[in-house]
Amino acid sequence: MQDILRQIATPIAILLITAAGLAVGAYGEGYTHFILALVALTTIVGVGLNILLGLTGQVSLGHVGFYSIGAYTAAILTLKGVSFWIAFPVAGLIAGIVGGLLALPALRVTGPYLAMVTIAFAFIVEHGTIEWRDLTGGQNGLMGIVPPTIGDYAFGEREIASMAVVCAGLAVLFFYRFAASAWGKGMVAVRDAEVAARSIGLNPVIVKTTAFALSAVLTGLAGAMFAPLLMFVAPSNFPFSQSILFLLAVIVGGAGWTLGPVVGAIVSVVLPEMLAGLAEYRLLFFGSLLLVVLWLAPDGVIGTVAKLWRRIDPRSAVAGHFDLAAFLKPTTPHALVVRDVGIAFGGIRAASDVSFEASPGKVTSIIGPNGAGKTTVLNIVGGFYRADTGSVRLGDKELAGAPAWKVARAGIARTYQTTKLFGSLSVLDNVLIALRRGQFGVSGDKNEEHKAAEALLAFVGYFGPLATPAGDLPHVDRRLVEIARALACRPDVLLLDEPAAGLMRADKDSLTKLLRQIANFGIAVILVEHDMTMVMSISDHVVVLDAGTVIARGTAAEVRHNPRVLKAYLGGGDMRERPRKAEFEPEANAILSVVKLTAGYGAAPVLDDVTFDVRPGEMVALLGANGAGKSTIMRALSGLLRPVDGNIVLDDKAVQALEAYRIARAGLALVPEGRQVFGEIDVRDNLVLGAFSRKDADLDNEIEALLKRFPRLRDRITSRAGLLSGGEQQMLAIARGLMANPRVLLLDEPSLGLAPAMINELFDVLAELRDEGVTILLVDQMAALALTVVDRGYVLESGKIVHADTAAALASDPALEAAYLGRVEAAQ
Repeated sequence: MQDILRQIATPIAILLITAAGLAVGAYGEGYTHFILALVALTTIVGVGLNILLGLTGQVSLGHVGFYSIGAYTAAILTLKGVSFWIAFPVAGLIAGIVGGLLALPALRVTGPYLAMVTIAFAFIVEHGTIEWRDLTGGQNGLMGIVPPTIGDYAFGEREIASMAVVCAGLAVLFFYRFAASAWGKGMVAVRDAEVAARSIGLNPVIVKTTAFALSAVLTGLAGAMFAPLLMFVAPSNFPFSQSILFLLAVIVGGAGWTLGPVVGAIVSVVLPEMLAGLAEYRLLFFGSLLLVVLWLAPDGVIGTVAKLWRRIDPRSAVAGHFDLAAFLKPTTPHALVVRDVGIAFGGIRAASDVSFEASPGKVTSIIGPNGAGKTTVLNIVGGFYRADTGSVRLGDKELAGAPAWKVARAGIARTYQTTKLFGSLSVLDNVLIALRRGQFGVSGDKNEEHKAAEALLAFVGYFGPLATPAGDLPHVDRRLVEIARALACRPDVLLLDEPAAGLMRADKDSLTKLLRQIANFGIAVILVEHDMTMVMSISDHVVVLDAGTVIARGTAAEVRHNPRVLKAYLGGGDMRERPRKAEFEPEANAILSVVKLTAGYGAAPVLDDVTFDVRPGEMVALLGANGAGKSTIMRALSGLLRPVDGNIVLDDKAVQALEAYRIARAGLALVPEGRQVFGEIDVRDNLVLGAFSRKDADLDNEIEALLKRFPRLRDRITSRAGLLSGGEQQMLAIARGLMANPRVLLLDEPSLGLAPAMINELFDVLAELRDEGVTILLVDQMAALALTVVDRGYVLESGKIVHADTAAALASDPALEAAYLGRVEAAQ
């Protein structure tokens, strides 16, 4: 009964509001009819904008152009003797065609650029109506517009207002039904996560263009009724400010909510009239009231009220008697064959001659150190990158170069390293929308679709409420729902990009069993994962990448002991030693202490009870596989990630609660992963900014000293930092960090992406800094390399420190190899 009431509540509200509007039209007099008509027409335009803004998230500041097109079309046709009842739909059709044509170039840009395109469109229409005098009457406009008639009965202002009210009611009802349809859900999906929408078969260009065209149609129809209401049209009737008022009506009422345009129209039209007695001050008061409404209710009036009354249906997924095996089993299983795939970004080869085959019913894992090209290859297979060379075939289909939405429809689904759910949609809708692979024109059995969606959610282990917005889910459930959504596409191949990231060990074990069950349905599973224990326990075939090329392939046991794989993960044995020049005895008291640190990005912590210290003049390494939590520690130390629990003590002062800039001023300077130099300014200005927080800096002398240490930078001192090579940018990032004169220098993956010669040159400099007494905490993917320069090291696994020792002891410790490549027992 409650479900039925919930379903009919909005249509009943629309009916009552429409009836109230008709009553006002029937019993009101004079100017009331004009105001009623303006409210109704603004509501219709608002519904159109609600499709564009509320569903697809696109902002248009040029909708007065469509309004003008509709008005002029109706005016011109009726003045030439065409019946209004013919001119009315023609006006909407022409506005829709123009809207669709405008969308094609406009949607190539986003944000403020899209707004600028629509503003330009509004001005083009305005000046077009002025200059095309023979058709539009120029500045004088068109007068004597024939009102709508039925037989011999001509509509007056009362009848036009009533007609507008009925059309507004129909428009609002249309939005209610449309927003709940597959098309409406698809538009929300594109708005919430366009990348993920492509991976379930949605074509964002078609979806956004449809939204733009529908929005223009409704606006054109409203304009067509505006012309006989005034009995004349002129450019002055369609000022640019009207576009802003239309948009404000949607925002004030509540973008995305069915009744939002109604409330917004009433506020934006009626309120200024109520303030008419304030003469020239009325717009000031109106603007002030709008600011107050937007401040108190940023989600709009309806959105704010709805949140107060929102109740989530507690019903959870029921597997029922749905035959999931028959649903998921590929009709004709095909292997995915990747041959000689290569791609370059700005001259850097991210992948080169990569070949492998993923067989149905098997788990094929792609592993490798940071920067190896794993996700790049996954993006090529998924259609997000266009390969420069090579082939990607699924059965007889060549997919290399095809867009992601076509690849998804061909039978390849995927999940992401950072989950990309459609946060505004419910858990159930996230799965339902994927069932059609973006083909909304195909009608399906809704009851069967719901059964399939619930069975998929139950299969992956999600038993929370189906109506929960996906954006409100905890981290573990987000992973499960994303996998269920990918399976809803009924793929032949499932791509998984680090699905275990951020999960606890028990959750990882459950995920391992789930992936094996998925493979048993006959689906080819391709796994990119940093948890090597998981990889070694589940993989039928492993492909190892390093620097974008395949260096090994085979079973888990074979690749685990492959010398090239060990070298890629741990660093080569040919790395030269860099012993201290003089015997070093660190002080007893630590300069930096981390005590029982817990931190993460979601419900499950990435770091769990981490404790370590760094003493003055010491160089200490944090070692471990990708995903172990090393960079998370660096982010927590530098204030970029607020810890959940624990203490970070620098010089006997707790700093874990400080903002990042205060921590930097206290003496912790981070050189982040990926270098992140300020690319648009020159090398010298980058160095100057490094000393921004220092008042005692002798800039010229300190920069000169750094240029002696990093001679490569001297020749580039006036060059833009973004034009430097990767190695030169890394040197600049370290030099910038040193300009802060830090108590502890934090280095996050300094060797990432550098050539061996550059790596050795860089680590020679780090050894010099160490010998000069600079305190350094180092994270580097190449353990053997890091151990050539540090004094001590801590080994992390799954966010915990499992071992600590001197560099010499760790270099020969089998526990270090296990941390990177999984436990032997797991591999067996």
